[in-house]
Amino acid sequence: MEGRPAKPGAWPALDYEPRPWERTGDEVASRRALLRARGDYQAAVPPFIAAAPVTLAAETIALADDASQELARLDAEAGMIAAPFASILLRSESASSSEVENLTSSAKQVALAEIGESRSDNARLVVANVNAMKAAIELSDQLDEASILAMHDALLRDSAPAYVGHWRQEQVWIGGGSISPHAATFVPPHQSRVPDLMADVVAFARRTDVPVLIQAAIAHAQFETIHPFPDGNGRTGRALLQGMLRHGRLTRNVTVPVSAGLLRDTDGYFSALTAYRSGRPDAIVAAVAEASFSAVSNGRALVGDIQAAAKRWDSQVTARSDSSVHRVKAYLLRQPVVNTKTVAAELGISEVAAQGAIDRLVDAGVLTKISAGRRNRIWQAQEILAALDAFGARARRRRG
Repeated sequence: MEGRPAKPGAWPALDYEPRPWERTGDEVASRRALLRARGDYQAAVPPFIAAAPVTLAAETIALADDASQELARLDAEAGMIAAPFASILLRSESASSSEVENLTSSAKQVALAEIGESRSDNARLVVANVNAMKAAIELSDQLDEASILAMHDALLRDSAPAYVGHWRQEQVWIGGGSISPHAATFVPPHQSRVPDLMADVVAFARRTDVPVLIQAAIAHAQFETIHPFPDGNGRTGRALLQGMLRHGRLTRNVTVPVSAGLLRDTDGYFSALTAYRSGRPDAIVAAVAEASFSAVSNGRALVGDIQAAAKRWDSQVTARSDSSVHRVKAYLLRQPVVNTKTVAAELGISEVAAQGAIDRLVDAGVLTKISAGRRNRIWQAQEILAALDAFGARARRRRG
């Protein structure tokens, strides 16, 4: 399909095109709503950006450069610590990205979901987002359309399998009710335009002449504008952002939780996406840069809390250097809710040995039992859960 090329010297705004709307005939709505859902609607026509010149205000470029240095610094710091901070920060990023979409869950419920023991739908969705983030990092070297589809598949294969493996095949819209797109606040491009637009945004993401943070922010905004899936666009788009930071080697060791920074000012984040569609990319670059500063500060606090807990455990637990107790302690830093089976499987030991290590940690005050009865027993490391919940609380503290 023919696209609209970018104009030289300025970032192009959206155009719109009329599209006919066909009612299904079984809509349940008021007479007024049904009358409004007649005739053509206006769908966005995003420009192609693969070769668009990226011209930003000097202060935006400086802000993005400062934020990039902070991201790289935290990545290097966390990478030098002998603790599983890659897993810890990735889970924190995934939980924050989910919360941007109002999918909230406590650290305990997420940890329970990771061992298949949570009844919380939101917790299971957060774990699916963890898998999407993992896919983004693992596939960051190739960064193509197939890798984006793989991120989305990891996110929704269990909860919405019909949506995965392909771009959307229907019109979607944001706001305005479920009857039709006529009253929507934003109508992404018609589904027939999506394949070419996604090929274009991938080409933009592969450019080497744009600073990484700026490139990732713009690609993220373009992705959200295209809205290539029926569901999961926001979470997949933020996974793409993380994949691009890794692809550009701005991060090398950990997933800095940028979504935790976006969560502090979701109104500003959504306004920046709207500004991008009007041809003003500075806003989304600034939003991602400011979110990065918040993410670094919050991430450092989380790392400090986890390190402090690990140090206390070292003083509480006495065991031979080759004891499996020490390996369980390390495992608890990234998986703070466990049962005997998960510990045995993770460490490659018998369930009897796993239970022995758990009992030692219970006696030392590291673990507490949270399930009743003698079967299907579950234990938690409360200090780690408290650190993760404190991270989430700081992320939710609105920017003043």
